[in-house]
Amino acid sequence: QYPLVESGGGLVQPGGSLRLSCTASGFSLDDYAIGWFRQAPGKEREGVSCISNIDENTNYVDSVKGRFTISRDNAKNTVYLQMNGAKPENTAVYYCAADNEPRRVCVFRWYDYDYWGQGTQVTVSS
Repeated sequence: QYPLVESGGGLVQPGGSLRLSCTASGFSLDDYAIGWFRQAPGKEREGVSCISNIDENTNYVDSVKGRFTISRDNAKNTVYLQMNGAKPENTAVYYCAADNEPRRVCVFRWYDYDYWGQGTQVTVSS
């Protein structure tokens, strides 16, 4: 059983929107920096966005800036990735991950993350 669970993936048309959710059982996500990563077939895992556990600073890969938004809802123990203006190149399996280091600035180094979900497929196609 994975400590994190992603949901919200699916098929979306180019220009459309999806909201991915990341939840946890047994621990509070607000104690962790949370990252969203993606991996497309034949490509390496890539950091997409992250939110720190100090001051909730956010970070985005250049290709999604202005289109994707990461946020927390601590009452629901959930972190979201709002994806707007979807592009075919955004097609991938999206994973959320939790980093238990205190971080004012979150990072995209996947090996720094301690817990992972099993991923949710996002397909952008007409």
